[in-house]
Amino acid sequence: MKPNRLAQEKSPYLLQHALNPVDWYPWGEEAFAKARQEDKPIFLSIGYSTCHWCHVMERESFENEATAAILNRDFVPIKVDREERPDVDRIYMTFVQSSTGGGGWPMSVWLTPALEPFYGGTYFPPESRYGQPGFPMVLERVAEAWRLDRARILESSRDVIAQLTKQTAVSPPAPGSFLRLDKDVLDSGFYTFRRSYDSRYAGFGDAPKFPRPVALNFLLRYHARAKNQEALDMVLATLREMAKGGMYDQLGGGFHRYSVDARWFVPHFEKMLYDQAQLAVSCIEAFQITAATAYAATARGILDYVLRDMRDPHGGFYSAEDADSVIDPAHPHEKGEGAFYIWAQSEIEAVSGQPAAAWFAYRYGIEPGGNVSNDPHGEFTGRNILYQARTIEETASHFEKAPAEVEAAIQSAAAALLQARTRRIRPHLDDKILTAWNGLMISAFARAGAALDEPRYTEAARRAARFIAARMYDPETGTLLRRYRQGEAAIPGFLDDYAFFTQALLDLYETSFDLRDLSLAVELAERQSQRFEDTANGAFFNTAAGDPSLVLRIKEDYDGAEPSGNSIAVLNLLRLAQMTGRRGFRDSAERALAAFAPRLTAGPVGVPQMLVAYDFSLTPPKQIILAGARDAPDTRRLLQAIHSRFVPNRIVLLLDSETARSKLAAGSPALQSMVAIDGQATAYVCENYVCQLPATSVEQFVQLLQ
Repeated sequence: MKPNRLAQEKSPYLLQHALNPVDWYPWGEEAFAKARQEDKPIFLSIGYSTCHWCHVMERESFENEATAAILNRDFVPIKVDREERPDVDRIYMTFVQSSTGGGGWPMSVWLTPALEPFYGGTYFPPESRYGQPGFPMVLERVAEAWRLDRARILESSRDVIAQLTKQTAVSPPAPGSFLRLDKDVLDSGFYTFRRSYDSRYAGFGDAPKFPRPVALNFLLRYHARAKNQEALDMVLATLREMAKGGMYDQLGGGFHRYSVDARWFVPHFEKMLYDQAQLAVSCIEAFQITAATAYAATARGILDYVLRDMRDPHGGFYSAEDADSVIDPAHPHEKGEGAFYIWAQSEIEAVSGQPAAAWFAYRYGIEPGGNVSNDPHGEFTGRNILYQARTIEETASHFEKAPAEVEAAIQSAAAALLQARTRRIRPHLDDKILTAWNGLMISAFARAGAALDEPRYTEAARRAARFIAARMYDPETGTLLRRYRQGEAAIPGFLDDYAFFTQALLDLYETSFDLRDLSLAVELAERQSQRFEDTANGAFFNTAAGDPSLVLRIKEDYDGAEPSGNSIAVLNLLRLAQMTGRRGFRDSAERALAAFAPRLTAGPVGVPQMLVAYDFSLTPPKQIILAGARDAPDTRRLLQAIHSRFVPNRIVLLLDSETARSKLAAGSPALQSMVAIDGQATAYVCENYVCQLPATSVEQFVQLLQ
């Protein structure tokens, strides 16, 4: 099969379609010009490389010669990787959700040559079934409508853009609208999540059940502010139940994308970098609050998985691993959901030996005929998904053995099984490096390194940050790029990229105290405002101005699987205002909060990370300033006192040299007088630089933090 144009792309998703008989184009002017010249509608297909149903539609439709012939004759087919181009994805997903009431990937949208959508959906089967028309029939009907009813389609598509523009607009706030926000909106957010909480299995809503770490972020901060135990309990139970279930890779660490059932047992097996990053942070914060080592262990499992399987040799982090994997090496083209992760009882016995295999099977719910009873596609027949069916203590009691003996044997069996699993064919790895997702992962490693006193995590954060700064940022133009793969950095960054990487630099500064990180964070925040901020109406567009291929500029505020760029940008600006003393940063944050005030008050469940930013803005944060040598034991003890505790609304600065003092005091002159007392590392805890008595002992410092 002759490759199509996608063979010249770097995206793993686009490359997966390079041998399709469909005459695919990447998103760009060549395709748009062809549509205009030939007066054809565009068929836009959006997905990503680890998307299960994207693979299904490719096998059924895009590899089918007859279907490809219709596409090539009547349309200009364009493929887009939603992870490379979230701007394109957001526009047309908004249309599909508005017109059909749902969304997802693969996304299928038909556009006029002016790029205005007029029909769309998600997955289409190859023939009509279950009340859904087959894809070839849809193509024929759309092509016929384009030939016979062109004027109505063009008028309708223009109306669609007008409606979407109105729907996505963030209107200028009325005078004083920011003042209408008060802490009651935080209470409303809590009660909304409380109503959807699953008191039996934890998590929120019904199956399929997604982790949604942004909700956990908000609830932990609500607990800290309101001293609300129920908010904390919901988070802790959710993290525990997820870690016990098949959602968590019991052998290799890391979380799968979501659970198809309510009890976190049967997962959709893909692994996304953004989930690992955010859930690691949630576990670290749970550990800081409770000191329970189980949460720290889950965080370590996530982070060690990422270091082992998701890290580029130069330090950046890859994007995802597929859900589907090869079932039998003798038939490498036949793949099944989760095949890499599931086990027959006989395999466990062969690898582990007795009695360890029996103990392991009892603990992890192994059944001779397989443990998945609801298996409509027969993907788990005779196989087992590992989950924590019983504790070590319950297992030891059942077999009348000492818990220490049983635990040691089970750990040994798990190590052997993990080693055996490495000989299987791994799921497809999407090895592109995305700035935004790397920003989330850098934050996780930086915070975990400090909270767990684990230098290798801190070093992983540093290496990744240096990688992004060196390979994906041009300091001359201030341009941060979105994607790196195989030596090529490309695609000007979006709001998410600037915001998430700025957050990473702030988290790295507050744990490692390299002034270069803080300086670059300030620089990126300034560039972010230049490129994305609506200074007249408040908040930030997802995209920079001037791209004629985008029919909308959207201010995204929904905190879903990832936080919105606006939510993280606002919190960054509030932190930077405290760190640098620059009022302009806080003004920008307050304009954004004012712009989103109607959404915060009307539906807080959709904006939990924005609620986190609003919570930070409500009261002056603790300003924690340490004066002392960075690596001295007494300084390290004070730092450990900070990082071992959950103190959400605070900033941390270190005065460890005259250079640091002069640079940081430039925006906050009060720092000049904060010195080490009697040669000992000294902590100052302040609000608006009104400080309590300085502390030189950990005990004094902890009292100030409380």
